[in-house]
Amino acid sequence: MISGLMPMDRGEVLFDGCSIHDTRTSYVFQNYREALFPWLRAIDNIHYPLEVMGIGRNERSRRVEKLLADFDVRIDLNAFPYALSGGQQQTVSILRALVTDPEVLFLDEPFSALDYEMTLFMREQLQTIFMKTKTTMILVSHDLDEAIQLADKVVLLTRRPTKIAEIVDVDLPWPRDLDVTTGQPFTILKRHCLERFWREVGR
Repeated sequence: MISGLMPMDRGEVLFDGCSIHDTRTSYVFQNYREALFPWLRAIDNIHYPLEVMGIGRNERSRRVEKLLADFDVRIDLNAFPYALSGGQQQTVSILRALVTDPEVLFLDEPFSALDYEMTLFMREQLQTIFMKTKTTMILVSHDLDEAIQLADKVVLLTRRPTKIAEIVDVDLPWPRDLDVTTGQPFTILKRHCLERFWREVGR
């Protein structure tokens, strides 16, 4: 409903006073293997949303080249998705979402299918993107460490019927590196969230 993909029976969603339908949004889906077009090379997958928007080839190339330069991408973008690792495929998915210069970026458990090493790497990549672009992001995650590491606010949800249990402010410095994620303030925030979680489970 927040992204505008499902209708609401009441209320509205606003971003800076504008409806979500008047806001530039992009999506990074959980299943990166199905999200990319297998018949298109990685570079063509990144170009695709700009092509749909009717942007000419020269301008598309300029935007994509700038994006790749900004993030120092070291992937064979002439390869097809099946030839890339899971982390590389998800990197392509994120680049494809960013190339439209969205005002809001939705990420649906974007790292849940990756191994732990790649998950840590992708968390660093997402932080880099945020610090460079300051794009508003809504990240869905079942991993509390991930949520605290990547968020300014963690929204804790109850069981169904789902309600907001609490909105926890995360006032930690960026980037959220090893020192931050193993420090006392991080641990205190995690404990607070876990205590709230167990209170909700016990109800």
